[in-house]
Amino acid sequence: MQADATDDTLLISRQGRLGRLTVNRPKALNALDITLYRAIGAALAAWRDDPEVETVLIDSTSPRAFSAGGDLRALHTLALDVGPDAAARVFRAGYRLVSVLAGYPKPIVSFMDGITMGGGVGLGAHVRHRIVTERSVLAMPEVAIGLTPDAGGSYLLSRVPGLYGLRLALTGGRMKGGQAVVAGFADRMLAASDLPDLATALARRPAGEVVDLAPAAPREGQEDLAAINALYDAPDLATIRDRLARSDAAWAAEDREAMALASPLSLLVTFRAWHAARRLPDLNTVLEQEYRLIGNLLRLPDFTEGVRAKIVDKDNAPRWLDGAALDEAAIEACFAPRPDTLDLPFFSEPV
Repeated sequence: MQADATDDTLLISRQGRLGRLTVNRPKALNALDITLYRAIGAALAAWRDDPEVETVLIDSTSPRAFSAGGDLRALHTLALDVGPDAAARVFRAGYRLVSVLAGYPKPIVSFMDGITMGGGVGLGAHVRHRIVTERSVLAMPEVAIGLTPDAGGSYLLSRVPGLYGLRLALTGGRMKGGQAVVAGFADRMLAASDLPDLATALARRPAGEVVDLAPAAPREGQEDLAAINALYDAPDLATIRDRLARSDAAWAAEDREAMALASPLSLLVTFRAWHAARRLPDLNTVLEQEYRLIGNLLRLPDFTEGVRAKIVDKDNAPRWLDGAALDEAAIEACFAPRPDTLDLPFFSEPV
């Protein structure tokens, strides 16, 4: 095995025909920062035309988490100390990496073992072979911190059958491994104990052959999709919340509670963004929309307040912008173009 270490938060190694990128921030649940985005992008650029690397594997050193998402503490500090545009540049690097991963000409395999949320979904759920396990928990919980599903998450959510993806977007709902396969966030569920052998096989044989021959664990189903569709097929968010309030279903009560804790602005933006993403033709155009939304939301107080309440002070009592005072103009402003663009890269360009 050939290995090198640029930064100990990303372990880069070569095993036979396999290039391996292993995220190594276990104490931070493998939270992603701009150093990791750049290091992963640089390795992919180096391996793109290397004939000795036929497959790339992305995994982590922690059985608890593939990646819990972006480093929110660091982003919170950056937004307060330097400014929201500085934080937006970190998101920009992450979205550019998502585009590279999705269009990479060689097979990439991700082991989304453990917690995989937000930016972690961006890292693992847009590649060619997406593996989950019985330990996997996937979610896009951005409405709880004053943002909206991003890192290509809104693209995936908008392609989930029925309106289950809208429900997940508005509640930050979690999926187990088998549910993620059904929803289209992953391709195959394997036992976590099988992953080391699968990695060894990937070093010797083509990725498609190895993954297709691996024994699959049972897939888990979703809740009653017809019932979800009946409540979430609505012209606006207020109608959904009214229907949830009148429903006797246990899951409806859980949805009401989740939305009650979320940023009112984020919910309104996410409702519109999900429907807009459904009409957009591909991942890159959705990433462009996400960047406009995130960049504009970072300039408002709900993000720093949400991270303060959930992660910094942990009082779970965010003081959100008043939902009753939000008008159509406030929502529309979040979709407004920004002075900078995502400018999605070619594979040879740095992220």
